[in-house]
Amino acid sequence: MFKTLISAALAVACGGAAAQDIDAILRKADSFRLRDASSQVDTLVQTFKDGKQDKEKRYQVLVRPGGKALILFRSPGEAGQKVLMSGDDFWMQLPGSARPIRITPLQKLLGDASTGDIATMTWSGDYKGSVSREVEVDGVACIELELAATRKTLSYQRVVLQLAKSDHHPVHADLYASSNKRLKQARFAPGRMVLVDEINTGRETVVTTLASKPRQFGDELFNPMYLDRSDAAP
Repeated sequence: MFKTLISAALAVACGGAAAQDIDAILRKADSFRLRDASSQVDTLVQTFKDGKQDKEKRYQVLVRPGGKALILFRSPGEAGQKVLMSGDDFWMQLPGSARPIRITPLQKLLGDASTGDIATMTWSGDYKGSVSREVEVDGVACIELELAATRKTLSYQRVVLQLAKSDHHPVHADLYASSNKRLKQARFAPGRMVLVDEINTGRETVVTTLASKPRQFGDELFNPMYLDRSDAAP
């Protein structure tokens, strides 16, 4: 009985340590995509068909700790459009509209890039899991993490994430729906994410960070009641 209790205690301790290790690994991976917790990120989204560019759009993303982000549309013809993320809630504001409308994080912005892909740049806190194996991806030695979403409202309920063993920078990810159907693949490079459509072959969406800088924002920017008048004002 005594030995059983000791074994159980050790198992709990090891499990807790493993969970802490995963959290630390994900925080390190997040730091490559978002350097500062409160930031202004200027983003370019381009779509390609069979290697040829199709369309492009620009966005300014204001990110704040606590799961808050404001996407400002910066392309010609889209001025005044905004998407607000506050925790699990998403709203879109259209020019001339008195009230924002609720949308889902899977609402497409351009190509395979959804509001969740642009507004959410982190995994830590939203996913838990374990290291499943070591693999090589495009010549890079990686650890592979099997991640499960901590909330049903997240865009992807399962993520298979490959991170470089050397410094835990993200290399590749498979993104799954709650049905365990793979929706997209994502490839990562410094300042860039390539999304590959699992249904329409030959199509890719490239999300590029043009600039990123630390900024502090007031509460009113992330309040849906004031979304019709909020702006970045750099």
